[in-house]
Amino acid sequence: MRRFIRENSLTLAFGLAFLLALVGQALAGWADFDNQLATDGLQQVGFLAYLASSDFAVDVAENWQSEYLQFFLFISATVWLVQRGSPESKELHKAGTESDAEQKAGRHADARSPHWAGVAGWRGGVYSRSLGIVMALFFLLSWLAQSIAGTAAYDERQLRALQDPIAWHQYVASADFWSRTLQNWQSEFLAVASMAILSVYLRQRGSPESKPVGAPHDATGVEG
Repeated sequence: MRRFIRENSLTLAFGLAFLLALVGQALAGWADFDNQLATDGLQQVGFLAYLASSDFAVDVAENWQSEYLQFFLFISATVWLVQRGSPESKELHKAGTESDAEQKAGRHADARSPHWAGVAGWRGGVYSRSLGIVMALFFLLSWLAQSIAGTAAYDERQLRALQDPIAWHQYVASADFWSRTLQNWQSEFLAVASMAILSVYLRQRGSPESKPVGAPHDATGVEG
């Protein structure tokens, strides 16, 4: 068990942090939601009712979709785009999908390679892009969930104000939907751009997201 925890500590630590943050968000969101209901003179709801509400769902989904968009775009963009001196970039001369020999794909797969890495045809092609595909799928599903939950939450506010609700396609074209969406996107893009350029000149000793402390600023694709 200790060996399992040590060898998977990064995933386990962030998985636990995610759960704790989600619980914290739920508790804080519930308190805020009930305060709004009290202000409007409406009956407050219990914690489980809040967890099943569209308000909680849209707050969670809008953050998930922006995170998965960030990873999908970063994974895909770094195939072709490079940043001189950044450990977040591949070496400048390796821009592109690289050869089968470099990727140990197809007939170049060895005994320890995943089975589909050595398979020709569509299965090998899908597996060679499976990380980006799954991240894109998670993004699209969470964005769809955001739009559906956002429509319900928006219509609930409309009804409280004695105004007509709107349909899903109207909400997707609304300022509320795009304000929620773009405020998350811009922060994700800024974070990626900052990480790419700051890691050229700054160091974090022992981190694979940083170059070794003594590595020159123009060393590219070198991890500490």
